[in-house]
Amino acid sequence: MPAENLINAPEFTVSELSSALKRTVEDRFGHVRVRGEISGFRGPHSSGHCYFALKDESAKIEAVIWKFAHARMRFKPQEGLEVIATGKLTTYPNSSKYQIVIESLEPAGIGALMALMEERKKKLAAEGLFDEARKQSLPWLPEVIGVVTSPTGAVIRDILHRLQDRFPRRVLVWPVKVQGEGSAEQVAAAIRGFNALPEGGRIPRPDLLIVARGGGSLEDLWSFNEEIVVRAAADSMIPLISAVGHETDITLIDFAADKRAPTPTAAAEMAVPVRSELFAEVESLARRTMVCWQRGQESRRNELRAAARALPSLSELLAIPRQRLDHLGAALPRGLKANTHAHHRRFSQLSAGLTLKVLRGQVAQANHRLTVSGERISLSARALLRNRRDRFAGLEVRLKTSKLSNAQAQRNTIARDRERTHRLAERARRALLTALQRLDARVAHSGQLLSALSYRGVLARGFALVRDEHGHAVHAAAAVGPSARLSIEFA
Repeated sequence: MPAENLINAPEFTVSELSSALKRTVEDRFGHVRVRGEISGFRGPHSSGHCYFALKDESAKIEAVIWKFAHARMRFKPQEGLEVIATGKLTTYPNSSKYQIVIESLEPAGIGALMALMEERKKKLAAEGLFDEARKQSLPWLPEVIGVVTSPTGAVIRDILHRLQDRFPRRVLVWPVKVQGEGSAEQVAAAIRGFNALPEGGRIPRPDLLIVARGGGSLEDLWSFNEEIVVRAAADSMIPLISAVGHETDITLIDFAADKRAPTPTAAAEMAVPVRSELFAEVESLARRTMVCWQRGQESRRNELRAAARALPSLSELLAIPRQRLDHLGAALPRGLKANTHAHHRRFSQLSAGLTLKVLRGQVAQANHRLTVSGERISLSARALLRNRRDRFAGLEVRLKTSKLSNAQAQRNTIARDRERTHRLAERARRALLTALQRLDARVAHSGQLLSALSYRGVLARGFALVRDEHGHAVHAAAAVGPSARLSIEFA
């Protein structure tokens, strides 16, 4: 339409036009699902929101994920990942762009899931979560087995049935969701919860854990590829068997677990031995032990018989010692005589050297040594006396000085005590005078009070006190009978 024909058309401000376009886009395209490759993603903004673009071979659309939506997402956006985004189409007036506000995000197809799983596997392997050195040995016969699975599926029935057939054990089931939103958090919480049970508590702590789920697609088993589940399995202090899916299904928990079972039934077979086979093996070992013991006893019996045959008789054993004893007994008198002669010769040689001259020489040497020792003792005694005399002289000087100082200190102390005694005596004298004055005043006051209250004051005013023969006061004339003896007191 030519521009001159729009002269009377209504005018829009930029804001009004942007708002109209925003309403049109939002009304026409409410919630949409868009498939594309994530481009330009550099991680969440400092505000927590995520800004990036979705593109395909020929187009690109801006995308935003608000902070609260990003926190709820199972699949987080990653650069180059092909995804299917569900959200609401809107516009951003400040830059005249339209964009999609994403509310949920999921990988587009198995290929994307496998790529994400492989990338996560490399990351966790680099942290050492899959190292063989971390893995624990399974207990040979656990008393309590903890099972993390859905309580309504066939998996738990298969495990319980297989355990009952092989070796019945106590089983604790922690019910969880095995697929869908929130299932990964429940599985991780169950593993950590079993590990948190105390030893000897009301609920027994399992000796072995089995994390099990039936088969399914990669999307169905994805909860067991989540980091929270893998880390919980790697941190478990209780040995853990992973039995997720069928034999061909591989999840990341299989690499972190201490043992991987191809099926839940196989996990039960790994957990316990067959009781009947165990009984048969014990009986076989018992039989073999008895046979070995019997063979050993027979072998020792044969060895004892052979040794008894090889031993010589008693007379043969004692023949040579008896002959040696006879020979030595015959030679003993000659040996005693020879020994006596030898000691006599030695005594004669020693007595020959003990002459009077030799004894006098030894006595002279002893006297000389005694004289020298006496002189040395005298010198030592004189030196010791001099040292003691000097020491005592010094101590005497110190004692005199100390005695004078002590006497002066005692005089000063006595003077202070005398002065203090005088002060206290003066205070006592004053206190005594004050106390006596107070007592005199009290006695005088009491005397005055006694005089005021005494019946003698009444007698002084012309009255008389009449008593009967028992000394009791007579208060009325009627109380006096004929011939009564009375005592009358006047002032």
